[in-house]
Amino acid sequence: MNLEHVDGKDKGKVVLYALSTCGWCKKTRMLLEDLEVEYDYVYVDLTTGDERDEAVKALQEFNPDVSFPTIVINDSDVIIGFEMDEIEDKLG
Repeated sequence: MNLEHVDGKDKGKVVLYALSTCGWCKKTRMLLEDLEVEYDYVYVDLTTGDERDEAVKALQEFNPDVSFPTIVINDSDVIIGFEMDEIEDKLG
């Protein structure tokens, strides 16, 4: 799975699973950038074939409902949805 990288402050390994057409996903990216967080992301809807299977399987490990946006921090903490306070608390 190819992840896009955004430079910023190192807050640990931060991965965002998102959809390119999702308004809440866009708000989440904007918040991460406002907080100047370094993170990687994948727009799952823009993947195909094996890459999509890999992205969905990786997401299901942390969010069995496969809903968006999902942020995974250090392969353990998971924030599902645009939860501004929780995102700011963990990454601000």
